Amino acid sequence: MGFIALFAAVLLAQVVAFVWTVSRTPEPQPARMPGFHARAVAIELSEALEADPGMDVGRFVRERVDPLARGLVVVFRDGRVVASRGAEPPDWLVRELRDRLARAGRAERGGERGADGRPVRRPAPGVAPVRAHGELVAIVAVLPTRPARAIALDLGPRLLAVAGLLALIGTVVGAIVIFGPAHRRLRALEHAARQLGAGDAAARAPETGGDEIASVAVAFNQMAAELTRRMTQIEAADRARRQLLADVSHELMTPLTSIRGYVETLRMPGLPLDQTARDRYLGIVLDEALGLERLIGDLLELSRFEADGVTLSVGTASSGDLMSRIVARHERVAAEKGVALETRVEAGAETVEADLDRLEQAVQNLVANAVRHTPAGGRVTATVRREAAWTAIDVADTGEGIAAEHLPLVFDRFYKADASRRGSSGLSGLGLAIVKAIAERHGGDVAVRSEPGVETIFTIRLPMSGRAAPRPS
Repeated sequence: MGFIALFAAVLLAQVVAFVWTVSRTPEPQPARMPGFHARAVAIELSEALEADPGMDVGRFVRERVDPLARGLVVVFRDGRVVASRGAEPPDWLVRELRDRLARAGRAERGGERGADGRPVRRPAPGVAPVRAHGELVAIVAVLPTRPARAIALDLGPRLLAVAGLLALIGTVVGAIVIFGPAHRRLRALEHAARQLGAGDAAARAPETGGDEIASVAVAFNQMAAELTRRMTQIEAADRARRQLLADVSHELMTPLTSIRGYVETLRMPGLPLDQTARDRYLGIVLDEALGLERLIGDLLELSRFEADGVTLSVGTASSGDLMSRIVARHERVAAEKGVALETRVEAGAETVEADLDRLEQAVQNLVANAVRHTPAGGRVTATVRREAAWTAIDVADTGEGIAAEHLPLVFDRFYKADASRRGSSGLSGLGLAIVKAIAERHGGDVAVRSEPGVETIFTIRLPMSGRAAPRPS
């Protein structure tokens, strides 16, 4: 649009220049009678010849005769022919004027022939004699019309010069005003691309303007932001991988060290052990081996979830059956600790769409954690309720709670708010990570909120129609 506006401005300037040039040119006299014009020129030329017989007649005619008026020709008795600037007299008129001079100014009528034997044509009406010292020396004749080519030759150089100057000025202005900013923005985009290529993830191009360069800058910035996001994800994944290796090594080393120690003790030939001590040692070795087996199983299962290697059998299940199975699994342990275990199914949430076995596994993990961290006299409550287009399962306990700084990390692998519990028997540190994987595999999510010393609530949300519902905010 800027280029089109500049082009239109240059054309307008050229029109103004043309009008100005024409207005500054001496006004032509096409309306003046040819005879009157010829006599005026003849009288002025006669006076000039009488004053200076050796004058330059051609220069006189070119300077004194209006270049935009009708063309004019002067034929002398000595054979010279002088025409005004741009005039092209026809041959027949030149011959006719020479014949008139040869006959001393007497006009010949029709049927007569000239000195060369050709028929005599009637001259144009604008003819006048030029006399000097009483003698006829030349004849002035005005051509019928001013040729367009002659006018173009007169005005053409000036108009072309003005048009060229305006085009040059327009080019310079366009380069500075229109293409200059575009060039600077392109250089800024190039600089940002080089910075990004050199590893500067914060490099961005200016998005000013509403043209194609701005669109390219926006696309570049979006690409840079996406690359930065992916680089951040890769770095986070790499840190998580290194942390996972360290955690797995630690979690595996603890039971293996215990097993190795007890096995070496049992193999000592000089150590007297009765059957009771031997059975106790073997029981510890078995417990550690089972814990190691659970840890490896949890790792394999979590890996399958994260790699989409688990196929869910989603169907409509009874929420009451799910709660009954939860109670049957944990009521004895809860009773031994003096913890009340309660379940509720609210109206409208009688059924849940999920893989019942996997959902039970997730809720079992949450209830087991709740019972483990709730002291005697406390309460653990599992509730199924309807939340808009979602089915929500809350597991609440009145236990010790989770500090605010630990809440964003509780679903990470091997994370334990109490570091002293790392590697303790039966606690793989993968339970909540598996719960999160199961919820997300169903198209839902899991969240936690806690007030230490008062209440902790874990909530699993599942869409009512499988995976069709949007993720809750």
